[in-house]
Amino acid sequence: MEFYKGVKNFDHRKSGRIGILLINLGTPEAPTKEALRPYLKQFLSDPRVIEISPLKWKLILNLLVLPFRPKRSAKLYEKVWTPEGSPLLVYSLKQRDALQKRLDKISPDTFVVELGMRIGNPSVESALEKLQDRDARRVLALPLFPQYSGTTTATCFDALADVLKTWRWIPEFRMITSYHDHPDYISALANTVREHWAAHGRAEKLLLSFHGIPKRYFDGGDPYFCHCQKTARLLVEKLELKATDYVVSFQSLFGREEWLRPYTNETLAALVKSGLKSVDVICPGFSVDCLETIEEIEEENKEVFLHAGGEKYHYIPALNDRGDHIEMMLELVNLHTQGWPRPEATSPETRVHRVSEVQKAANSGKYF
Repeated sequence: MEFYKGVKNFDHRKSGRIGILLINLGTPEAPTKEALRPYLKQFLSDPRVIEISPLKWKLILNLLVLPFRPKRSAKLYEKVWTPEGSPLLVYSLKQRDALQKRLDKISPDTFVVELGMRIGNPSVESALEKLQDRDARRVLALPLFPQYSGTTTATCFDALADVLKTWRWIPEFRMITSYHDHPDYISALANTVREHWAAHGRAEKLLLSFHGIPKRYFDGGDPYFCHCQKTARLLVEKLELKATDYVVSFQSLFGREEWLRPYTNETLAALVKSGLKSVDVICPGFSVDCLETIEEIEEENKEVFLHAGGEKYHYIPALNDRGDHIEMMLELVNLHTQGWPRPEATSPETRVHRVSEVQKAANSGKYF
């Protein structure tokens, strides 16, 4: 194993800065079949995402999935692609920049924020290297998945470990595993709903659609379903809704086995059949808008609802880089960096010691 060469600049007079690493799933480089194939292969090769016999899944993936799915997925990505690129990447970068600006305002030259994608670019590895180059000796990882799941948050930990196990000098490290019940997160969600109602009126029912996982994973101990239910309960309590005012469902099924129920598309059709004519849909599990919210919820499931006989369907956008969402991230950073020293101010003459200078002093018998 070849180890990373290590820190280029070191100043023993300073305690180092605090790195904040935002992590999201990732996105293909372009909305093309050629770009989707490696993206899907990396994503679907993760044993935490697909928990079946590796040999059996390898055959299914290479013979039945990858020859066909990239072309279909590329057509979907074409619908949501922006001039700046993938919505997931665009909004995630805006979150990074907004959080950095907010942290600089309250504590200049203390925090450095980077974004890493578990799949694709910017990679987790490149983000960690940037943090190290910017003198971050302590790193707080914040996966942008409010509700914990082995298929999302845990895979971020794996990606971090895969990089850090090759480093000679690893940083002090902490990781936030969920924030599904954080008061500021719930308040930000409630604010988006209230603002939507003020601008467009209130539908007969609020549908809270979360990304699904196989039911087998929940039965095996994954807390995701429970986290989703708690988020939903806290949100509807904040909005002062009655039990008949809302419904929770799960979307984005993949494969033939049973996933968490009820399914979003089936729920929408059933609501219309029961006589409902209008619905508002929010996706609390998505930190930023992406393919699953823009194409699947705002377009595909809207068509399901209207085709079944519904009349008014509104999607309430994800939190993205809203101010109250960034403030929530700021509170998470404040909470989870407690006890870490802040870098002390130094004069320009002593700001940086080259490693070679430190080694030279050590060889001469001068200890620090």
